Amino acid sequence: MTHPYARELGDFLRARRGRLRPQDVGLEPGGRRKVTGLRREELALLAGLSTDYYQRMEQGREVRPSDDVLDALAGALGLDDAERRHLFGLARAARRPVPARGDHGPERVPDGTRRLLRVLDTPAVVLGRHLDLLAWNPLAEALLGSPGDRPRDRLNMLLLMFDDTLTGERSCPDWERQALEYIGMMRAAVATDPTHPRATAIVGELSIRSAEFRRLWARHDVRTSVSGTKTFRVPEVGDLVLDWDTYPLPGAPGPFLLVFTAEPGSPDADRLRLLASLRATRSPGAE
Repeated sequence: MTHPYARELGDFLRARRGRLRPQDVGLEPGGRRKVTGLRREELALLAGLSTDYYQRMEQGREVRPSDDVLDALAGALGLDDAERRHLFGLARAARRPVPARGDHGPERVPDGTRRLLRVLDTPAVVLGRHLDLLAWNPLAEALLGSPGDRPRDRLNMLLLMFDDTLTGERSCPDWERQALEYIGMMRAAVATDPTHPRATAIVGELSIRSAEFRRLWARHDVRTSVSGTKTFRVPEVGDLVLDWDTYPLPGAPGPFLLVFTAEPGSPDADRLRLLASLRATRSPGAE
């Protein structure tokens, strides 16, 4: 059986090799090429490895590359610091025996975090390690719509991002950048447990039904997204561009708090206050 981390390592190497052109590394393009990017033998030559050894790494076969080999590959592929850490992390995990089944039970939101959500005066949600939407506050519901209208297993930021019925989400001008941020977060989760059934189910479903997801997932982008910006299209107030930041919850790695904020005094802050006011007037307790 192929080691799950070795398979993930092979996918990462293949994706990075496909991004390099011969001229990027000082090689002549030559005649017509059957592959995009470098050939396996070209990359092996740059890294000082045999083609057979490198091919076995890409195929996810049982290989135990040394740190020197990983250094050579990182240099040949031109990896940045985050990508280099990812390469070493996958390779070191692949050297160990296949891990026993991890904690695949339901993720829980502490009561204290739920209280915090209620008192925050800005949109905030709790996401699980695979981007499942576990909890939210009233302002997040005003911004995102009512998550309670959907089945629990469909409340996932990646599934929602690639949902063809949510035309407002797809019409945002920076949709692809936002999708890549979520994909990068899922990639980081997969790197810690490639066999987790929730990750397998989400990635498998989207790979089957979305050509856009397949294209972006195949890039194998490595990023630990902890902050960014997101554009929301809210008919009542217009477009809202909000900053977002993540905060890990106390305890074991897993769920985290995602908070959306606007620069004080900005038009986006005014629109967010208007959205809060509109929601307050529509709430069941409003007079």
